[in-house]
Amino acid sequence: MHQPRRRDRRLARRVPSEPAQRRAFRFSAVGADVVLVGYFSAKQKDFETLMASAARELAARGTRVVVQIVQRRGVSAGGVRKMGLPYSSRTLLSHGKVREVAQACDQANADAVIFVASLTEHQRRTLTGMLGRPAVSLSDILLPTDSSLKAGFRNTP
Repeated sequence: MHQPRRRDRRLARRVPSEPAQRRAFRFSAVGADVVLVGYFSAKQKDFETLMASAARELAARGTRVVVQIVQRRGVSAGGVRKMGLPYSSRTLLSHGKVREVAQACDQANADAVIFVASLTEHQRRTLTGMLGRPAVSLSDILLPTDSSLKAGFRNTP
């Protein structure tokens, strides 16, 4: 004879509500001092142009880029051998580069870190915790105002 099915007594994993998630990453890009971080493959030869373009876009929105940091993957002989391996899906950057970004943020007293590459929610949360300031994607900042509010960012003129 089978026993009757019992209700699972484990607590359900609690996911924060959308407004709570928005509050965690909200900052005003206008008048903010930010660190701009780029992550590029060695195959991407025009990374300096992309970084300059991103800095211009941010400056047009009233944001001051105080430091620019680039991580290139596959440039050295050791990096080329590791190109087949996945990069850190947790932080997008290497551990040493995350420390370098955190140190640059502290020295420049930056309000936020903006990544040229897109970040997942997990990467955003992890980097925000590690850096002690909001970590956001450039694409989130450059969205029109109504979309940026929907994504959890406030662009105030």
